[in-house]
Amino acid sequence: MPMVCLSDFEAYAKKHLPKTTWDFFAAGADECCTRDDNLLAYKRIHFRPRMLRGMSVIDTRTTLLGTEISFPVGIAPTGFHRLAWPDGEKSTARAAEAMKTCYITSTYSTCTVEEIAAAAPNGFRWFQLYIHRNRALSEGLVRRVEAAGFQGLVLTADLPYTGKRRDDIRNSFQLPPHMTVKNFEGVFEIDALIEIVDAVQERAEVYLDGGIRTGSDVLKALALGAKCVFLGRPALWGLTYKGEEGLREVLQILHDEFRLSMALAGCHNISGIDRNLVQFSKL
Repeated sequence: MPMVCLSDFEAYAKKHLPKTTWDFFAAGADECCTRDDNLLAYKRIHFRPRMLRGMSVIDTRTTLLGTEISFPVGIAPTGFHRLAWPDGEKSTARAAEAMKTCYITSTYSTCTVEEIAAAAPNGFRWFQLYIHRNRALSEGLVRRVEAAGFQGLVLTADLPYTGKRRDDIRNSFQLPPHMTVKNFEGVFEIDALIEIVDAVQERAEVYLDGGIRTGSDVLKALALGAKCVFLGRPALWGLTYKGEEGLREVLQILHDEFRLSMALAGCHNISGIDRNLVQFSKL
């Protein structure tokens, strides 16, 4: 049966992954309110489509800090990709390179930054960094990332403490013995979008991740001021399905849905997407 939408990949991953791995990928912290609200937020936004426009030519390309990508969807930093597919982050990097978009590698990847760079030598890559209390450790990792050709750093600023992930505690989740956080190997033994865009006032690009499941979700995020969105869990579902090929399929489906949403909304290109395109439900 063909995979038609991202929820098909989610169902496949839930069926085929071990329960402890699925729970790790799927769960949030505590009651998972933020995770669930991220999904519901897009359902409260409706379009004001523009009619009677010739839509034979649609351009989905945009730029991230001056680098062109094929459409405004990248891959967000998530850890432990080898739990989903044997090649792990190497497959993720190859899929992003093939789709001409940005991949943000997690600090907690199960392949080294050097392996990831070698897997997709022409890829557009940023690196998500947790600042460790051992600053020398963080500095050493940043130097490795730079030497491997990563083009930018994404700093995580909202994690003074880790959340209480209830399912992981119940499952006593831990990586299998053959798998490690490779970048530290040998070292250790949404509704806020509008407010942020308004506060930034175009002095910086604003990106969003969390809850993106359809091409119309992407269009809504861009209409509210995001420059690009990034996929988290759907990337892992694609890897679980067929590795690089599965993730490419996830990205292609999202690209096609986004292009269709642009056409139905009357947007010829990214510059034609603005806040006048959407309205919020009064419910």
